[in-house]
Amino acid sequence: MHRRLIVPSVLAASLMLAIPASAAARGSAPSDATPGAPGIGDPYYPAYGNGGYDVSHYDLKLKYEPSTDRLDGTATILATATQDLSRFDLDFLLDVSEVRVNGAKATFATSGQHELEVTPARSLAKGSSVTVVVRYSGVPSTKSAYGFSTWHRTPDGAVAADEPESAWWWFPSNDHPLDKATFDVSVSVPDGTQAISNGVLQSQRSKLGRTTFNWRSNKPQATYLTTLAVGKFDITTDTTAAGVPIVNAYSKDLGDNYGAARASVERTGEVADWLSGYFGPYPFSALGGYVPNTTTGYALETQTRPFYSPKQFANGANTSVIVHELAHQWYGDSVSLKGWKDIWINEGFASYAEWLWSESEGQGTTQQLADYVYDSHPADDAFWTVKPGDPGADNQFDAAVYDRGALAIQALRNKIGDTAFFRILKGWPTEHAYGNASVADFEKYAERISGKPLAEFFDTWLFTTAKPAAPAAAAKARIARPDAKPVRPRSWEQIERTHRTVHAH
Repeated sequence: MHRRLIVPSVLAASLMLAIPASAAARGSAPSDATPGAPGIGDPYYPAYGNGGYDVSHYDLKLKYEPSTDRLDGTATILATATQDLSRFDLDFLLDVSEVRVNGAKATFATSGQHELEVTPARSLAKGSSVTVVVRYSGVPSTKSAYGFSTWHRTPDGAVAADEPESAWWWFPSNDHPLDKATFDVSVSVPDGTQAISNGVLQSQRSKLGRTTFNWRSNKPQATYLTTLAVGKFDITTDTTAAGVPIVNAYSKDLGDNYGAARASVERTGEVADWLSGYFGPYPFSALGGYVPNTTTGYALETQTRPFYSPKQFANGANTSVIVHELAHQWYGDSVSLKGWKDIWINEGFASYAEWLWSESEGQGTTQQLADYVYDSHPADDAFWTVKPGDPGADNQFDAAVYDRGALAIQALRNKIGDTAFFRILKGWPTEHAYGNASVADFEKYAERISGKPLAEFFDTWLFTTAKPAAPAAAAKARIARPDAKPVRPRSWEQIERTHRTVHAH
């Protein structure tokens, strides 16, 4: 789900809020406060996110009209100022009518493609707690930035699910995975319509012809992993073996894809339990998936409740995509990237999880799949020119990040052995749970657990724009059958179909 744009930097300021008790008591504010940065510092997307503050919680009160696509909202943002702030930015596109900071009206203006500049009535001291209230409205489908929109209309509502951005169309935020927060999302819709979001459904109540759904995510969550779907759904519920509640939702008008979608998504609990054997206990308090009637083709690991396009099931049940998106709950959601260049940790390991699933189903071992990828791309194939460890914004979601990325993981397994490898698979999500980590962090971790120097290995497999020499296990297989053609496991057709559509927006 991915935009391949390098966003130009924006003129804006950044940071958030709060005056320490001592300053408030004196009625004073920092005299040397400065604007927060207009971006969080990601070289792939210089204007994404903001500097100067750290958000801890978003409380969203929304009212949505499916017939007109009008959204009215009040966002209450709890944050801490990380510098003395005279002004700060939020990433947002809809029309704002009022902003308050610590109860007082603030002035605001728009700049760049998606920046809301907020100037509080008084400057905010570093370390102070800040409460920001933004009242807004608009028709999200009429808004665009950098020539695209991530808001998807459906016949009976709409969906917000995209990567690396989707929040701008429905709530103001510090839109970068470095600033994760907890969420309460309350959505009012006409009776007979449902609103799906992340986490646990806390309550559902009907009054005056409208139903309000209250969803809560109680673990840190990146803004792009926060989702909203409004429409008419068939809802199923279940629990995992560990007792985690599951909520799945299917648009009633999926047509011929309906059965295959349910045959796939209803295996969510089974797949999550199976993945926990490799990655450790499931890291969140809710689970599920939803399939709205959209025309898009991708899937996305929206936290606790992945989004799946109906097209993922056009050829029948597709358990591989369920495995992929659920693997992200550990690799990508609980442990999030530090910068978008670190995408290999997300996509390489989610793709490798598909290979593990294939092996468990008797449809091709991880080594057979690795051999097939390796042999399918000759040395002069452009596939080898993409560096999974730093692919560039234009290639961030290239097939090489997924497939060459998974191949690198199998090569790592061959180099360090199964004992260290499976310790890493389970230990990494535990060590960095609910935080952020980079490819460099992973390299250091793998060296520590394996006890082997791996700098040259990672440079070859993640940062070299040429086809590496075959990993040891694959080389042995070629010696045994030097004239053999590449092995094409029975599951590969399905896995290829998944990789062509997962995150291919």
